[in-house]
Amino acid sequence: MSNAMKQYKLWLESGAVDMDTKNELLTIAHDEDEINERFYQDLSFGTGGLRGIIGAGTNRMNIYTVRKATQGLAMLICEHGKEAMNRGVAIAYDSRLYSDTFAMEAAKVLAANGIKSYLFESLRPTPELSFTIRHLHCISGIIITASHNPAKYNGYKVYWEDGAQMPPQNADKVLHCMNAIDIFQDVKVMSQADANTSGMITMIGKEVDDAYLANVMKQSINPELVKQTGDQLKIVYTPFHGAGNKPVRKILSMLGVTNVYVVREQEDPDPAFSTVKSPNPEDPEGFVYAIKLAKDTQSSLIIGTDPDGDRMGLMVRNSDGEYVTLSGNQVGVLLINYILSQKQQKGTLPKDPVVIKTIVTTEMATKVCEKYGVAITNVLTGFKFIGEIIKNLEEKNEQDRFIFGYEESYGYLSGTYARDKDAVVATMLTAEMAAWYAMRGMTVYDGMQELYKEFGYYREIQKSITLEGISGIQKTKEIVDYLRTNAPDHFGEAKVMAIRDYQTGLRTETQTGKTEKLTLPVSNVLYFELSDNTYFVVRPSGTEPKIKFYLFSNGKTQKDADQAIETLSKNVFSLLDTLL
Repeated sequence: MSNAMKQYKLWLESGAVDMDTKNELLTIAHDEDEINERFYQDLSFGTGGLRGIIGAGTNRMNIYTVRKATQGLAMLICEHGKEAMNRGVAIAYDSRLYSDTFAMEAAKVLAANGIKSYLFESLRPTPELSFTIRHLHCISGIIITASHNPAKYNGYKVYWEDGAQMPPQNADKVLHCMNAIDIFQDVKVMSQADANTSGMITMIGKEVDDAYLANVMKQSINPELVKQTGDQLKIVYTPFHGAGNKPVRKILSMLGVTNVYVVREQEDPDPAFSTVKSPNPEDPEGFVYAIKLAKDTQSSLIIGTDPDGDRMGLMVRNSDGEYVTLSGNQVGVLLINYILSQKQQKGTLPKDPVVIKTIVTTEMATKVCEKYGVAITNVLTGFKFIGEIIKNLEEKNEQDRFIFGYEESYGYLSGTYARDKDAVVATMLTAEMAAWYAMRGMTVYDGMQELYKEFGYYREIQKSITLEGISGIQKTKEIVDYLRTNAPDHFGEAKVMAIRDYQTGLRTETQTGKTEKLTLPVSNVLYFELSDNTYFVVRPSGTEPKIKFYLFSNGKTQKDADQAIETLSKNVFSLLDTLL
């Protein structure tokens, strides 16, 4: 009998498993492949916590896997002593299926382990959870979310006392604790009634909301500008059924933007995300309702935030009156230019300012920073690496040097009140930037064209290949291993000049074999530098069953950049087709 089948039978026979879960498992009694998918492994826990398909099984998101992860976290906190236990854990959740249930289950496990928790009364965005940890001086934080994944997913993200996602060494300790315990026998759970009456769970809400929004508002650079022109600016906003709805609308109101039109079909929480294929602001298909409303209201901007309110997508009206999507790379470049130009003009740019981006984010950001004499710092993919730099600055009492951090996947942060990307502050700054361009007789679309004319044309393509299940995990490994050991020395007519392998920590020149050490942490990422000044990056996702490809080109004209990226795309993906 396979281990998966043993686990399946254990769940069916355990007195600790509720009847609804057992009934769900009985429906797959004769489906060996499905049993194997659900039980062949424990849902992976890493620096991003847990993320998986909702359902019964060890490889699924359910109350038992949530409890086990929380027990592991509780054991880590208890190792830090009574003071850490008393500081407690902040807990938030988004609009996904069972998010509120999983949040309460986590609080009940913490209570049983003598650890206080501060639980939001209703859904809140991830950046507010990051803020709350430091605001309430908590030792840790949990948010139940699967970000922008499809509706069948949920997740469990863990943060540490600095407000950033849990560092690898602590995540490893939690995983070690989880591996040492039985999912049913060794997990402590207090009843909700006892947890409430004992004072181990404190409900939080408005007071924290107000403090969070006040800190977001402090990042405004030209509030007086929006007060003057805010009644002329028209914005369509969709929260994609998620947690951004209230804070985004509130911050726009505080800023002075009076014409905000909310997409009613996507306003209310909906765990099925019934109006979209996937609640991802990177996907233009989700903006169908928003575009109609924008045309009806003659709005110049469409803003969308994902279910947990940490990513912001943007559509703008172009010179032909059509609404076009701006990529995360483009929005980040626009915001960097706006922030740096205005701070420089006002004389508020600090000495040695810090702007941070990931290695898969456009190099156009570097060019913009150079104009203002600002050095840009590159980090690995994952906002936790941006959070680490902010923490290091704070430890030296130099946090005011941090200006902006962003990644191409629509994640932005200005200010140090949070240590994760924040769609609320991104929305506020985008509205302010739109008002600034309007004062100059321009649209945001015009602003992007202006930057291209000044810095050259940059093009980026990101393609994700989803490979679910056991076979998908193996295929992902095979593709990356092949590219690491057998990659061709040409892609079309472009030679591979160097390969940066962040797993070995070396950059190797392919013609000479000369190597140099990379300074970033170890990660399963490959970066190919080509002779025609294009490059591409390959990495397996850390939170989804995907392998991601990032392609980059630039040119003096839009035609040059477009042709270069098309050629690179054709050559890279023709190779990928042979590997799939």
